[in-house]
Amino acid sequence: MNTTLSMKLAPEVTKDDFLLLRQKANWVRRTVLDMALGAQSGHITTAFSATELFLSLYHGILRYDSKNLSWEDRDRFVLSEGQAGIGLYPVLADAGFFPKSELQNFVKEGSTLGVHAEPRTPGIQVLTGSLGHGLPIATGMADVGKQEKKDWLVVCQTGDGELSEGSNWEAMITADTLQLGNLIVLVNRNHQFTLGFTDRRETQRDIVLDPLDKKFAAFGFEVKTINGHSFPEIFEAFKSARERAKTATKPLVIIADTVKGNGGFFANQRMWHYRVPSGADVETLRRGLEAEARSLGIK
Repeated sequence: MNTTLSMKLAPEVTKDDFLLLRQKANWVRRTVLDMALGAQSGHITTAFSATELFLSLYHGILRYDSKNLSWEDRDRFVLSEGQAGIGLYPVLADAGFFPKSELQNFVKEGSTLGVHAEPRTPGIQVLTGSLGHGLPIATGMADVGKQEKKDWLVVCQTGDGELSEGSNWEAMITADTLQLGNLIVLVNRNHQFTLGFTDRRETQRDIVLDPLDKKFAAFGFEVKTINGHSFPEIFEAFKSARERAKTATKPLVIIADTVKGNGGFFANQRMWHYRVPSGADVETLRRGLEAEARSLGIK
């Protein structure tokens, strides 16, 4: 079983653990940049927004065994925003699902690491990328777990732009109807679609999700809203999830407020959803990440 942080949850996680995670977050972002540059492909800004979420899940929140992928009692994690795979792959490699050397082969011929997450990658349980599919699948998983009286959790991470897909809301109605307290929806709330924004209307035809918390509550969910770049807040939101699931009749949503492209010059900038930097932009990004690394004590 994974013991990267001894499977600890807040408040047991120490300041040293959080510093380690911040150092790992810097390493993940630098690795994502190298992967994207090597392949000239990948959704960098989405990955940068989800880095702390991925690290928290695989360093203390999820129950799994990276050497036994079919372990029956593992928690189920569904990455519905499959384009964020480039950000999850370094975390999976760090957790021992496959060698870190495989990261260099991202999207290359014969590689198990695609632009979108798919089950041929060790640690990926569901094919995603066609937005709106992950939550319905996760809802079915949670129903099975409840019917079979399993104690594993089902966590489904979605993007906020993805929530424009009606299949998500149908799944929410089902999750509420079936009282799936073992289902957790983790929303990477980075406030952007591919080109526009999810929290403000620039034309009369733009879809605005706000107030997202009230919408989830109206669909029968218990709602928590956190800073998705704060490791203490992420761990705090999840710390009682397993115990809660034993008796809860409401599914849980954790709306993680994040910045698309967090940690880079393209933070909150449009037109960077599926774009790889070049020239001076690369050096600007590297210098920023290296400066952060030095501030965190990384040599």
